[in-house]
Amino acid sequence: MARLGPEDVVLDALRPKPGSRKARKRVGRGAGSGMGKTSGRGHKGAGARSGSKRKAGYEGGQNPIHMRMRKLRGPHRKMSMPFERFRTHTQPVNVADLEARFDAGAEVTPESLRVAGLAKRRHPVKVLGRGDISKKLTVRAHAFSSSAKEKIEKAGGTCELLDD
Repeated sequence: MARLGPEDVVLDALRPKPGSRKARKRVGRGAGSGMGKTSGRGHKGAGARSGSKRKAGYEGGQNPIHMRMRKLRGPHRKMSMPFERFRTHTQPVNVADLEARFDAGAEVTPESLRVAGLAKRRHPVKVLGRGDISKKLTVRAHAFSSSAKEKIEKAGGTCELLDD
């Protein structure tokens, strides 16, 4: 086959590469298509109807998890315990990790913790007191445990709370 040069390429002859474009699946077009009759919607019920959507957390008639959870106790408190989905998250960082990853006199912020690989997500950072620290560090975080604050200040460092 002869090789085409730039002068042989014309706009009306351009085609996508074979296999790069795929036709959409046409459901409900005969038994041989694999998607005939009920078109993959099963038999009857809400899921077979048009416009059907499942509620978030719906468990198919089974008692849902927020109702299976234990309830808050006391008068006028007949409601479920606070559920995991709504919990605010914090990322724990121990003082032993700060000792290992930072040099003396360094400034520790959530951004520097991300660079060091200690805080992977954008959640608030809480410094915890596991391990020992001997370096003087300026630590800026969203929260500190009392033991972590004590250890950092004992080593000559400072603890500063962030608001955001």
